[in-house]
This record gives sequence, structure tokens and C-alpha cells, in this order.
Amino acid sequence: MKKLILTFVVIACASFFAVAQNAKRRAVKTGPTNGIFSPAIVTGDLVFTSGQIGVDDMGRIVEGGIEAQTEQVFRNLEKVLEAAGSGVDNIVKATVFLADMNDYNTMNELYKKHFKGDPPARTTVQVAKLPRDARIEIEAVAVLK
Repeated sequence: MKKLILTFVVIACASFFAVAQNAKRRAVKTGPTNGIFSPAIVTGDLVFTSGQIGVDDMGRIVEGGIEAQTEQVFRNLEKVLEAAGSGVDNIVKATVFLADMNDYNTMNELYKKHFKGDPPARTTVQVAKLPRDARIEIEAVAVLK
């Protein structure tokens, strides 16, 4: 009987915790949803973005190689972060995915222009392939304004 009561208490506590966590999680909307993932999730004082690639408002990869795509990625990040109540200056951690590590120096030059003062912590890796054959993808964690 004690095991049954203990099991019930554990399940009740876990259920309450799960409901409480869900209530504190908010999906960020920037337009029509694709039903697969949210552009970002806000929980507590943090914003977690999905990876952003260099697509324009029509969903097309911008032309101009790594330079144009990097700039478009930052426009997309800014749009998502603003919708969440944050901004690029509030990024505390970024992860950069490159299709070719030979683009690293070019990306760095463009990347650093987007941050005033100390840049966020960052990881950069080369991947085998990115969605839509993008050259770069960046995901970020930011604090709310």
C-alpha cells in the first residue's frame, strides 16, 4: 500500500511540475507556422531561437555567398528576437554552423560587426550539409530586454 501511495504522490508531483513548466513556456510567432518547429521559445528570462539560415521573406536563399547569407541570417535573428522581446545585443550564446570552414574568417568579420562591446559566447562547427544548401546557420540563446 505504501508503494502505491508513494507512486501516486510521485506521479502527481511530476504531473504538476510538467504543467507548471508548460505554463512558463511561450512559442514566438513571426508569421504563419510550419507546424514542425517554432522560430523561438521563451522560458523564464531566456529566448532560445531555432537555427536561422539566409532566407528572405519569400523563403528563398539570398544570392551572394557567405557574405549575403550571413547578413540575412542576422536580419532573421533580429526579427525573431524582437518578436520575443529581445534583440541581437542580448544574445549570450550563439552556435554557428558552416557548410565550409573556409568561410570562417569571412563570417567572423561580418559576425563581429553585429555586437557592441563583448560578443556572446560562441561555438562554430562545420557540418556536412545545411537546409536548402545554405552556407551558414546560426541559433542563439538571448536574455529578454
